[in-house]
Amino acid sequence: MGRKVIENPNLCSLVHAMNILGGKWKPIIIYLLANGEMRFGKLLMHTPTISKKVLTEQLKELEEDGLIIRKRFSEIPPRVEYSLSEKGNGLLPVLKALSDWTFESYSDINFEECKIVTL
Repeated sequence: MGRKVIENPNLCSLVHAMNILGGKWKPIIIYLLANGEMRFGKLLMHTPTISKKVLTEQLKELEEDGLIIRKRFSEIPPRVEYSLSEKGNGLLPVLKALSDWTFESYSDINFEECKIVTL
């Protein structure tokens, strides 16, 4: 199944951004990688309601869009680590601002503080 995209005939930058980050998992994956490299299993452990198939698809799309780096090691058994690229790191202040906005705008909800590292 291919990626779902919003038509963007006027090349709006916000529509393009939402096509890249759309869905519930990509911002969460970027958030998880904010603290450093992670292997597939650890990403899966921190997102227990995502299926392996969906996580694989999301990681592939993030890599295609240049937001994460997939590093494969020539070992047996094979080992793969994911980390944020420069573009991915550039999103951290945006995700932090979104988290702060939610925290402030919905103060009636007892949120945990998101520990998004901004470099």
